[in-house]
Amino acid sequence: MILRERLLAAGGLDGLFLSDHRTKKDLAGIVSGEREPAATAALAGRRVLLAVGGQMAAARAMIALDGLAARLALVPPKLAPEHIARIASDAEAEICVTDAGGPAPDTLAGLPCISVDDASRAAAETPRETEWALATSGTTGAPKLVAHTLEGLTGGINKAAAPEPGTVWSTFYDIRRYGGLQVFLRAMLGPSSLVLSDAGEPVRDYLIRVGAAGVTHILGTPSHWRLALMSAALDRLAPRYVRLSGEIADQNILDALRAAFPESRIAHAYASTEGGVGFTVEDGQEGFPASLIGTRAGIEITVREDSLFVRSPRTGRRYLGATSEALIAEDGFIDTGDLVERRGERYHFLGRRSGVINVGGAKVQPEEVETVINVFPGVSMSRVRARPNPILGAVVEAEVVLRADAGEDRIAIKKAIIAHCRPRLAGHKVPASVTFVDALPITSGGKLVRRGA
Repeated sequence: MILRERLLAAGGLDGLFLSDHRTKKDLAGIVSGEREPAATAALAGRRVLLAVGGQMAAARAMIALDGLAARLALVPPKLAPEHIARIASDAEAEICVTDAGGPAPDTLAGLPCISVDDASRAAAETPRETEWALATSGTTGAPKLVAHTLEGLTGGINKAAAPEPGTVWSTFYDIRRYGGLQVFLRAMLGPSSLVLSDAGEPVRDYLIRVGAAGVTHILGTPSHWRLALMSAALDRLAPRYVRLSGEIADQNILDALRAAFPESRIAHAYASTEGGVGFTVEDGQEGFPASLIGTRAGIEITVREDSLFVRSPRTGRRYLGATSEALIAEDGFIDTGDLVERRGERYHFLGRRSGVINVGGAKVQPEEVETVINVFPGVSMSRVRARPNPILGAVVEAEVVLRADAGEDRIAIKKAIIAHCRPRLAGHKVPASVTFVDALPITSGGKLVRRGA
């Protein structure tokens, strides 16, 4: 059953809404509004590039296009023009759905375009399975395009369970990214109301807005939540459910959220664009229980050479593009590229294999060093990177954002941070330098930018 049909079958849409920083729309009106036969004919069975400015437009289009388009490729915000062209090419797009806030026409590979207002009035007369194509949300470089089915995307959602009364969802994520799309689909299949974020909106304004809307369930990356914890508007939130994903959720951020929201369920989830939703942890501890290794509910998780592998119906089907490598190995597993280490009865995430810093032949995971720095009093967040060194090839450098109450003597704080690291890290992992910055760059997917910038 396609997305619009599921919404209509669910019923109970009265009073439910979608809102962004500008508008609020009745969900019932979006689902059952007027139809446009010409738009239906233009989009039926086509490979569609969805390249619009805001999330409200994206939400309306996604509801209309599932079951109508043969393939729906989502263009996330803030992509370089060449990356948009790459997505269009890899998706073999035949037509583009866009609006005035979308990419410049010359970035759309010469595709014919239809307005999002017309596209949102299209409706599948004979529903087909739409292939969803999502861009990966790494910290740098050109995104890859991963093909999913709607059933795979919703595999981690309990579609049989009715939402709690008064449930209102929101997320720092953009719904054209995997993490945000999960929230969008959860809200639609509930059905429940959904408050959308905006890429250009200050964190303070977003928190005030979701607080006023009565948001009960809210998700973001650890970097999103670190920014939120720095805001004086955090007390506007009174969520029942708080969730982190997309980056390593260390004990510091979990404890900080527990202190901020003592009555909330706080969870951190393991999920990725390629691997889908793997598992959720709600025991308040970083890492995950070793008991999750193995097979459960159709999901198989294993560790090979310290890397996490996943096999399940929720994973992506394949990469799109003529020169793309295989996503799924012959045995059905996906190598997530995430490194883990077992400590007793628990596995701890170390970081991405691709992010390792080589210091004179010794390996350093930036996330391990950041975890140590982030627990130092007065530190809000940090980023660890490689700095070229003529003798060792590279050394570790750290950029640190301090809280307002950290103190004024920056030289003393810098020395104290390095002294704090020495007994907790091997010598080659201790930062050779610490620089204080006002803010750290965050990707549109909510992750720390690891290279460049």
